[in-house]
Formats: sequence, C-alpha cells, structure tokens
Amino acid sequence: MLRELRLIVGDDWVVADDVSGYLYDETLQPIRPEASRDVVVVKPGSAEEVSEVLALANRRRVPVFPRGGGTGLVGGCVPTRSGIVLSLERMNGIRVDAENLMAEAEAGATLMDLIKAAGNAGLFFPPHPGDEGAQIGGLIACNAGGASAVKTGVMRNYVKGLEVVLPTGEILRLGGKIIKNNVGYDLMHLIIGSEGTLAIITKAWIRLYPGAGSTATILAPFNSRERALEIVPKILREGVTPIAIEFFERDLAEETARYLGLSWPCSAGEYQLMLVLAEGGEEALLAACEKLLEILEEYASAEPLLAETREEQERILKIRSEMYNVLKGDSVDTLDVAVPPASLAKLIEIVEAIEKKYGIHLPIVGHAGDGNLHIQIMRVDGWTMRDYERVVEELYEAAVGLGGVISGEHGIGYVKRKYLAKYLDPRALRLMREIKRVFDPNNILNPDKLFP
Repeated sequence: MLRELRLIVGDDWVVADDVSGYLYDETLQPIRPEASRDVVVVKPGSAEEVSEVLALANRRRVPVFPRGGGTGLVGGCVPTRSGIVLSLERMNGIRVDAENLMAEAEAGATLMDLIKAAGNAGLFFPPHPGDEGAQIGGLIACNAGGASAVKTGVMRNYVKGLEVVLPTGEILRLGGKIIKNNVGYDLMHLIIGSEGTLAIITKAWIRLYPGAGSTATILAPFNSRERALEIVPKILREGVTPIAIEFFERDLAEETARYLGLSWPCSAGEYQLMLVLAEGGEEALLAACEKLLEILEEYASAEPLLAETREEQERILKIRSEMYNVLKGDSVDTLDVAVPPASLAKLIEIVEAIEKKYGIHLPIVGHAGDGNLHIQIMRVDGWTMRDYERVVEELYEAAVGLGGVISGEHGIGYVKRKYLAKYLDPRALRLMREIKRVFDPNNILNPDKLFP
C-alpha cells in the first residue's frame, strides 16, 4: 500500500513515521476521540492524485480521513481507525477573476489566503467564517458560519462551484462561475456541509464582492443577559442589519484584553453587545449608527460606546476573536446551539436555571444576531463526564424545545454523533444514511463521523 501511494504522489509526500501533527484538531481534550496512530499521511498535489489515492483506498477498503487546517471543534478530521490521513495542504492555489467577481481556490488555500487575494484584486469576501488558518475545503465541508453570518450569510451562500473527488475515485465538477444553476438535484449543496463524508473537495469557485465601504463598531452595556438579548429582534425588525451582533460578559472581555496586553474600552454593564456596521458610504453608515443608537438608548444600562477609527475597531475585534482561547483551558465542552433569534432571551433564562441547579458556570459568547450561542461547559471539581453530559443534554433539550438545533456551525463530527438519532427525525437520518451509501458504498470516507 505504501509503495503504491508513493508512486502516486511521490516519496516526499507520504509520511509514515512522525504523524503526530495530523492526528487531532482543536476539539477540547476531555471530549475528543482517541486517534489511531496506525495511519499514513498522504499529501496529494492535484485532483488527479486525489482520484488515484481514493481509487486505491476504495479497492483495498482502507479508510480515508480528509484534513484541512485542523481548526474544527467536534473531532471531524480525527483518524479514528487505521488508514490514510489525506492532507490537502499542497493544493493551495488561488486565482481571482475580477470581471466575474469570482475566486477559484484550491481546497488547501486558507481563509487568510482568500481574503488577501480578494483584497489585492480590489474585491472583498464578506463573511469571516472562523479561524484565518482554516482551509477552504474544510470551511466548505463544514459550511462554516462565524460572527458575520447575520448579514453576510454562511459559507454555503458564496460557493458557486465545486470540483470534488468521489470515494470511488471519479472527479466531478459541479457548478462554476455562474450565479444561477437550476439543472437537476443540487449535488453541490449536498456536499457543502457533509463534513468530509461524501466526497473530497479539491477546488471551489467562490463569489466575491466590491470593497466593504465604511464601518463602525458599537459596544452596548447591559445589566442582565435577558435585557441584552431581548433587543436583538427589535434591532432586526427596525431594518438595521449589522454585520455582526455579538454577546459576551464584560468580565471575559476585560480578561481577554489583559491576556493580549490590551485594554477593553467599555467598563459599564455586566453584559455587553458588540454590533458591527458596514455600509457603502459615510452617510449611510452615519444614518445606520444613529438609528441603532436610538434603539439601544431604551435598553442599554449606560451610554453605548461608538468606535469609528479603524484602529479602535480592529482592537475590539481582536479581543472578541480571542475570547474562546481564554476560556478553553478550563472548559470541558463548547456548545453551538442555535435557536430563532426571538427565542434567545428565553434560552438564556433556561441556561441560568441550569447554572443554579447544578452549581456550574456556563459563560456564553454568542452570535446573537443569528441565534447561535456558544455555551462553555466549565470544569467543576469532582465531576465525572456523566455529570457534564447531563448538563449538555438539558441544554440541547432546551434549544430543540425552542425550535432550534444542537449545532449552528461546528457540525456533528465525532463528538455529537451520539445525539443525532435523538434530535433528528428518523426519516431524515435514514435518507442521509442512504445518500452516504450511494456516494460511498464501501464506507471508506471519514467513517465514524456524523452518523450514530
């Protein structure tokens, strides 16, 4: 097997000894699956090489675990069986077609690569779906969301074409540099969000837009979680749609600022909303800010802070983006439940009741604008994993009971697959399993993921 793999990709691109850097992602240690060390890392340089590797693996019934930047949080790329870790890192080219407002990006290019390539062409990739070291193939396979989704949408909204390799080795192109496509079943969108279980994404055509224009960031303080989140549906109903509406505790913002050697500019309120606005020009931005500040005045516990300079906005955004890193050392799990935005305040009430019931602190850092909350399950001395699981199950029950789902953006991966049968209609689960069998009859592609 190793000889054949080396013939396909070259000796330098088959790693069989030190594979430790390819075994895990960012999933928290208490919940991550144990990786098999009996794996070989293969780094193809083209779709044709990916095709040959998959065809070989399919003939030999060898599991293949696709790997992007390793930034996932649900163990989605962890090789749980002996097999091949397929890293797309060598396939990292990007070309921008400015006339068609499209980027042609290989799967191993990073989010930062895409942002820079778009900027160099005078264009803009609106969403910021997570870690800038995440790779394009992984972002698409997991349908990444992020803070900007409330206005810009998620990864799915920007992918117009895919080149993929099926588990049996066939190369398939779906869509391309086209805006409309109504030809048969939409297989492309079936693969987007399939978490590496249906096909290997090797290339994507991604829609870009003209420059971002003028931006401003507002920090609004509140004395209760409920008060902060009650205002979100009102903001959206009034016709002001910020790029992001983020919710967090002020103490966490200040702690994160100290961690970075910075200072947090808003000291009022126990809880805060961060609202990011972007408009085509200064006049439109000023009008949106005035309207938003008028709405906030009724709910906020003190005067909101308006950050207009690029430097101050970037400092606030940097602190917000590092909050998870401050929390994760004492965390057992990080949930990403999503509910209708108008149900956020009710969900917070339930979270607070669960905190009191179990004597556990559940910090929340949330994308409040789209109803997606990240609830951190913090360590409690003397607790077993079953104690934490009880809390997780009650939080999932609460979210689903409010018309929500157990994952808004992280996906199912390995960590959440045991909950899928409980919270997904069994008919939908059956159809998903049948789709998996059509694409991957020998179950070689990312086995142990998604399905219970």
